Amino acid sequence: MRLAMNWVLAVAAVWLAGVAVAGAATVDPARLSEHIRILSSDAFEGRGPATPGEDKTVAYVSGQFKALGLTPGGDDGGWTQAVPLRRFETPGPIAVGFNVEGHVQPLTELQDIVVHSLVPTAHVSVKDAPLVFIGYGINAPERDWDDFKGYDLRGKIAVVLVNDPDFEMDPKDPLFGRFDGKSMTLYGRWTWKYAEAAKRGALGMLIVHETAPAAYGWNTVKNSNSAPQFDIVRPDPAGLHPLIEGWIQRDVAVTLFKAAGLDFDAEKARARTLAFTPVPLAGATFSADYAVTTSTIVSHNIVGKIAGTRRPGEAVMFSAHWDHLGVGLPDAKGDTIYNGAVDNASGVAGVLELARVFKAGPAWERTVYFMALTAEEKGLLGSEYYAAHPITPLATTVALLNLDVMNVAGPARDLATRGKGDADLDGLVARFLTAQGRHYTHDAHLEEGSFYRADHFSLAKVGVPAITTTAGLDLVGGGVVAGEAAHKDYVAHRYHQPADEWRADWDLSGAVADLEVYHALGGYLANSTDWPGWPAGSEFKAIRDATAAARRP
Repeated sequence: MRLAMNWVLAVAAVWLAGVAVAGAATVDPARLSEHIRILSSDAFEGRGPATPGEDKTVAYVSGQFKALGLTPGGDDGGWTQAVPLRRFETPGPIAVGFNVEGHVQPLTELQDIVVHSLVPTAHVSVKDAPLVFIGYGINAPERDWDDFKGYDLRGKIAVVLVNDPDFEMDPKDPLFGRFDGKSMTLYGRWTWKYAEAAKRGALGMLIVHETAPAAYGWNTVKNSNSAPQFDIVRPDPAGLHPLIEGWIQRDVAVTLFKAAGLDFDAEKARARTLAFTPVPLAGATFSADYAVTTSTIVSHNIVGKIAGTRRPGEAVMFSAHWDHLGVGLPDAKGDTIYNGAVDNASGVAGVLELARVFKAGPAWERTVYFMALTAEEKGLLGSEYYAAHPITPLATTVALLNLDVMNVAGPARDLATRGKGDADLDGLVARFLTAQGRHYTHDAHLEEGSFYRADHFSLAKVGVPAITTTAGLDLVGGGVVAGEAAHKDYVAHRYHQPADEWRADWDLSGAVADLEVYHALGGYLANSTDWPGWPAGSEFKAIRDATAAARRP
């Protein structure tokens, strides 16, 4: 159902005025900061799944839920939902390299290449597997695009580019726009590329890392892949993962292509045309030899709720992922703890503050859930598991409002949601911002594909209206120039690095304002009979519409 937005705007103004009255609970920046400080402290060891850091995180968050008076919302009346995961480790040594016309080029793991396996096996042993360049590794019939052209990948290693063709395409090119312009599509995500390679029987896939189209530097790739890898326990892992999944540095790819008689940049340009066909790297092969240790562990989503008074079977959900990278490679200062203060102790702190103000507020007609999800950093696994094993029916889940990376740079005039911003929830955020005296901005970095990189995506895939907000860039102190500088500085120097640590001098007033929008929006939905939806043309609309009967009065 599309919502009557003028009426919603009026409700938004009344709501935001109401939370300011004397005695009403409001988001407290001091509490927010303290939650972040504790969760990102060295004592929590980077909050890696299935580590002592997880135990401490579960105890802290569930303890906070209990102290606030929430009701347990997990398995068997407890605070957690068990999430079985398969863990994969490569204890080393890892021997990988190229062979071009008899010339062996060893590659250094984490420096030139990263490889892992998410298929249960004790040992990966590949000798002289042929290499073939498959462009962007995309097959999208609805966009009239096929990089594979029927090429048989069985027994071969595919080499592909990150992102999708539009990213570096000239906007004047007639093909520009096939992949939504500068907005990364799902086809640009590495997870999709690996799955396509597996579907076609490839032995492995190596993605060429370039900072701009990847939206992060090699350090992020290195640090994310140096820790144990995880996956959902699947009946057929090989249906989604080739034996070898990896990344190589751009310079390594340039050298490899040159040795095979090809110009890397010329082949990239050809990959942006409909005439592209796969290119075997003549005389070039890939070898790998390394052990894999596989085990099954149980991690946890943490769930608390406030039961609805009139329609308890209808649910409004707030979420944030609690996990980070744990303990890993040392940085230049020797620090090995990836504290994950902004990513995403800040989001969990936001959920805890929202739980406090909701519990201190009036009775809610719909049930309000508060969730801290596991294994987001491993591929949105905690939310994917929840989507397959929901605690409350998906058909009557009104919305998921997710928090991932809060604003610590001070007050902003704007706020955005990740992605195109064309769904009902995006419009609601815009109207509550208007009532707050701020403005909505479309995702300024669509090329980063952040819509597909946060837990709301797992729920969107099964039809649930779901969003993640992203910090505003129009800062009161310095405008968009300062906001962009803060964003770039964080990605370059702290994102997925040990330097993502709590700071006492953060200005959290911007985060408070953003949480007040979520408080107002969630409160509106919790006492409303409205059902936000997906717009025409959305890939999620048909899934949601198929369950419409469950939402009829």
